[in-house]
Amino acid sequence: MALQAVAGSKIYIGTRVALPTDLTVDLTDFAPQETEWLQINGWTNAGALGDAREAISQNFIDADRTETIKGTKNAAEMQNVFAPDYSDPGQNRLRQAVDDCSNYAFKIEWGAGCAANGPVTISVATPGVVTWPGGHGLKAGSPVIFAATGGTLPTGLTAGTVYYVVAAGLTPTTFSVSATPGGAAIATTAAGTATSITATAQPAGRTVMFYGIALSASENGGEANTAQMGTHSIKPNTNLVRV
Repeated sequence: MALQAVAGSKIYIGTRVALPTDLTVDLTDFAPQETEWLQINGWTNAGALGDAREAISQNFIDADRTETIKGTKNAAEMQNVFAPDYSDPGQNRLRQAVDDCSNYAFKIEWGAGCAANGPVTISVATPGVVTWPGGHGLKAGSPVIFAATGGTLPTGLTAGTVYYVVAAGLTPTTFSVSATPGGAAIATTAAGTATSITATAQPAGRTVMFYGIALSASENGGEANTAQMGTHSIKPNTNLVRV
């Protein structure tokens, strides 16, 4: 068991989305958001996130007892606090979402300040294989970003772009990546010119995505030495996708 800090976490808002009829999403549903995510800056307090089951109860006279069974899943409202910044694009989109009837895509990177980081090599192959000495601790779908020192990555990959670990060929020390969650593994066609390559990746299960609505926004008052903060309520309307 490894403890994870909330410090360093980041929250993002995507675009308006249409809810699926079964209210269920998977990694592929978030592929169109990769170029749309806006970080909501100034996050000072993160609310709880997760599903609870509604309870269905029936009283039985002859048993002198109430039996309870599981009902539908219902996510609680996530109460988040931000330092108001009307120049921040992420906060402004969140305010827009409060006034909108639409659902939006949301992403949270819990404890992003503790993301795994280390030197890697990338082969020229179909697909390209990333080797992370000492082990990477990632699973299929985990997001990975590469940085190149002194040059470029192998052809087919771009520094600073978010890629996703694919299931095929995944070992404790090697993996290939795709451009979208659940997508095809990327082939590298020529060696890069970088003198070194560094990979940064969230621990498995620490990135959460969902569709939801922004229900409310309020700003506190207080005595003279109180910092003014804004509270925003986000209500998931789908399952939570973890990578």
